[in-house]
Amino acid sequence: MTVLDKKKVVVGMSGGVDSSVAAYVLKKQGYEVIGVTMKVWQDEEEDEREDGCCGLSAVDDARRVANALDIPFYVMNFKKIFEKKVIDYFVEEYVSGRTPNPCIACNKFMKFDELLRRAHNLGAHYVATGHYAKIEYDSENDKYMIKKSNAIAKDQTYALYNFTQDQLKHTLMPLGEFDSKDEVRKIAEELGFINASRPDSQEICFIKDNNYGKFIENRKPGKIVPGNFVDRNGKILGKHKGIPYYTIGQRKGLGITFGKPVFVVDIIPKKNQIVLGNNEEVFGMELLAEDINLVYLNEIEEGLNVQAQTRYNAKPAAAKLYNEANNKIRVVFEEPQRAITPGQAVVFYDEEYLLGGGTITKKVR
Repeated sequence: MTVLDKKKVVVGMSGGVDSSVAAYVLKKQGYEVIGVTMKVWQDEEEDEREDGCCGLSAVDDARRVANALDIPFYVMNFKKIFEKKVIDYFVEEYVSGRTPNPCIACNKFMKFDELLRRAHNLGAHYVATGHYAKIEYDSENDKYMIKKSNAIAKDQTYALYNFTQDQLKHTLMPLGEFDSKDEVRKIAEELGFINASRPDSQEICFIKDNNYGKFIENRKPGKIVPGNFVDRNGKILGKHKGIPYYTIGQRKGLGITFGKPVFVVDIIPKKNQIVLGNNEEVFGMELLAEDINLVYLNEIEEGLNVQAQTRYNAKPAAAKLYNEANNKIRVVFEEPQRAITPGQAVVFYDEEYLLGGGTITKKVR
C-alpha cells in the first residue's frame, strides 16, 4: 500500500491561468507540488480551439509554467476513460433528447476520481485544481463542506455537487480565497506566466467548432433524423433537422419563423418532435431529479428549504425539496424558473454552502 504524504499534491494543470496560479499558491504554502496535464481527447494531427483546455498548446503552456515553478510535470493519458465517461455520455444524452453537462461528468469521473487515484499512486495525499470554490472542515460533525468562492462571479460550485466525503478529504482548491479573477491574472503576469492573458474556456473542449449536432452525427451516423416542430396540441408547424440541434428555451437558430418569438418548450424523443411555444411556456414551478448526491446532508428532510440552481449561469432560487420513489426528488420553486432542462443539473444550497444535487429528469407542469 502506497504511503500518502500530506505535503504532496498533484495539481491538474489544464494550461490555463487558474490551475497555473493554483500550483504557485500551493508551492508558496509549502506543499510539494507535482503538475499533471490530463491528455483526454486530442491527437497530434487534430486541430484545436484557441480557448480550449488540455489541447496541444495548452500542454505546452502547462509545461512552461511547471518549469518556471521548478516542479515536476507529467502528461498522463486519460483518453479511454474520457471517451467512455464524458464523450459517449454527452452523445447518448443528446440523442436521447436531453441536454448534458460534460464538465460535471469530467469533474466526477476524471479530476476527482481517476486523477485522484493516480495522485495517490504518486504518493500524494491531495489533488488540486483551479476551481473557484472552497472546501471547509466541520469538526463538530466530522464532515467536509463545499462553500462558494469569494469571487462569487466566478464561483464554480454548481459543477462540484458529485463530491464524496473521501474525495473532499483529499482535495485542495486554493483559488476559492481570491476575490476576483483579476487578482489571479495579476499574479500570473507578475510571475511572467505565458498564459497570463489566455482567454477562459467558454465551450466544450472536444468540439472545436461548437457544432454539437455535426459532432454527434459524425459519431452516430443515422441517429440524427429530421422530424416535426409541433405546438402543445400536436399541430405540425414545420420540420426540424434533428433533436440534438435543440435545447429547452432555445429561440435562435430554429430555422422557422412565425412573425413573433417562439421557443423550444419541450422535446419528445419517442415521437422525434420539438415542441414550440411562447416565452411563458418555457417557465416551470417544479421538477423531478435523479442520481442524487448529497455532499453534506445524510438525507433530505421533507419540505427542506434550499436555494436551488438549475443551470450554470442561473441564479439560485428559493425552493423546497421532497423525496419521491426510486431515489428521486421533487423540487418545488417559490417563483417560476426559466428553461428547466432534462439532463442538466439541479444543485441545492444553504446560503453559501453546497448541499448536493442531481440530474433533472423532467419539468413538472
